[in-house]
Amino acid sequence: MTLVSPRKLTAIGAAAAALALALTACSAGGAPKAASTSGGSGSCSGTTYKIAMITHETPGDTFWDKIRAGAQQAAKNECIQLNYSSDPQADKQAQLIQTAVDSKVDGIATTLVTPDALASSVKAATDAGIPLVGFNSGIDQYKQLGALMYFGSDETLAGQTVGQRLTSEGIKHPLCVIQAAGSVALEARCAGVKAKNPGTENMQVNGADDSSVVSSIQAKLTQDPSIDAIVTLGAPIAMDALKSMSQASSKAKLVTFDLNADAAQAIKDGKIEFSVDQQPYVQGYMAVTALYLYLKNGNDIGGGGPVLTGPSIVDKGNIDTILPFAKNNTR
Repeated sequence: MTLVSPRKLTAIGAAAAALALALTACSAGGAPKAASTSGGSGSCSGTTYKIAMITHETPGDTFWDKIRAGAQQAAKNECIQLNYSSDPQADKQAQLIQTAVDSKVDGIATTLVTPDALASSVKAATDAGIPLVGFNSGIDQYKQLGALMYFGSDETLAGQTVGQRLTSEGIKHPLCVIQAAGSVALEARCAGVKAKNPGTENMQVNGADDSSVVSSIQAKLTQDPSIDAIVTLGAPIAMDALKSMSQASSKAKLVTFDLNADAAQAIKDGKIEFSVDQQPYVQGYMAVTALYLYLKNGNDIGGGGPVLTGPSIVDKGNIDTILPFAKNNTR
């Protein structure tokens, strides 16, 4: 049975006090992304709706550039005022959702990476009658939390895809590197890998500190030469792993989830075996578009189920087609 779906290339502000509150959130993992607004083209005569997008973005992670680009394009298309904010700390992300509720936005799109920590703020949105959709993380929890729709990859299926492929290539001891503690999406990926390759070992690193990631993986590879593959769960972590492998003189294969320009080029150069892409641009675009259609027409995209944007394998067989897209965060 084929686990991988074919790749498909698809395609005024909140109250000042509320924005000030969003700007005060901080974390040990780096400063949060300040709330920003976008939307409305020159042809717009006025704003249709105010939508808040809130994520668990780690500062410097290029993955989120694609999410934001898709969301901003959707906002421009429909003359939406889009307020974007983020924080990798679960409690701070919950505060940002509450801030959006208090500022009486028309809709909220949020990642649900730590469902338990976000449950009360999501409930505050639904209690206030504000439609909320989930995307990117929380595919197994979004309905229970009260989100109307969900846009993202099936992370368990994606992990199984990787595990099955590694097993078919004779890999016995993969190291699955988790860069953010408590993320249900990352844990599901590694669990999926292990389900198809029982020799998989998990390793926790601090994804907000590249030097720490490099040294941690290097130490592990030096300590245990039986590791014959490294599975990273984000493109920037894959680039850190390449440095670790070089410093440890490791011959392990490297595969990764997600894609940026550097990782795509590394696939082209044969340094990364393959990537599992979840098409983040589509996630941002559809989350905002779905809220617009719900607010305007009462539309429900997905028919009560999640709308899948992946998994999609990127390897040497299709990298020439995909590489130009990976280098363009605004397409």
